[in-house]
Amino acid sequence: MYFVYVLKNSINTQFYKEITKYLENRIKEHNQGKHKYTSQFLPWEIIYFEKYETSKEARTRELFLKSGAGREFLKRKLSI
Repeated sequence: MYFVYVLKNSINTQFYKEITKYLENRIKEHNQGKHKYTSQFLPWEIIYFEKYETSKEARTRELFLKSGAGREFLKRKLSI
């Protein structure tokens, strides 16, 4: 199982989108400052995720969410 997830922080109100096999562990790593980009804007909270059977499906969805259409989808979905 693969997860596509979206994180949000309160410092700069940016979203961070990525895929992982281990969602809970990955979120902990982000909030422990173990990743260069996300360590600058702690703390992060997960605001959205989706599950996929294959890494290819998850990667395709991640790329969509990072596109303009994907950002619009998230705005509508999350009422932002």
